[in-house]
Amino acid sequence: MSNQNDTEKPSGKQEYNITVYTENQIGLLNRIAIIFTRRKINIHSLNTSPSEIESIHRFNIVVQETEDVVRKLSRQIEKQVEVLKVYFNTNEDVIWQELALYKVPTDIIAEKASVERLLRENGARAVVIRKDYTVFETTGHREETDALIKILQPFGLIEFVRSARVAIIKHSDGFNRKLREFEKAEPGEEVAENEYLNNGQKIFTM
Repeated sequence: MSNQNDTEKPSGKQEYNITVYTENQIGLLNRIAIIFTRRKINIHSLNTSPSEIESIHRFNIVVQETEDVVRKLSRQIEKQVEVLKVYFNTNEDVIWQELALYKVPTDIIAEKASVERLLRENGARAVVIRKDYTVFETTGHREETDALIKILQPFGLIEFVRSARVAIIKHSDGFNRKLREFEKAEPGEEVAENEYLNNGQKIFTM
């Protein structure tokens, strides 16, 4: 993992992406949120989605903290029964995107071609066009979606909303392959099971 990042603060805090593989159980999200609340840590972004493994869900949690605090958080999350594995990475170690929607008056877009040109230059595309408003969509990093807000404000931006972050770890063989390798182990061989338990951290390291 990288120790430096564009979002790093003088205190040593920077953005970390915590990836959690878990069974989809009622109440788990609340228990994970409590872990952050008790430590008075603000969650900047939280996304839950299906993963590459059937019946296994994936959480992506973004926080601004030191590596030591994030490591302790990850270990505590892993203690939850339904949690299979937790990884944490800096922004440099993941590929991430956020989706944003912008609602603007249609008459402004129609009258001022420069506005439509600005939207296209920023990778935005129209997803809904009505007589009274038009909704544009774009994806990118937070700085990019924020920049488009400033561009559209003078033209009567009506609404703006941004999704939680989705992220994929750059240097990873994937949790799916590691889990499948474990499932292939002979269930009756006690020694093999103990070897797995003793080397669990190594096996599930991306």
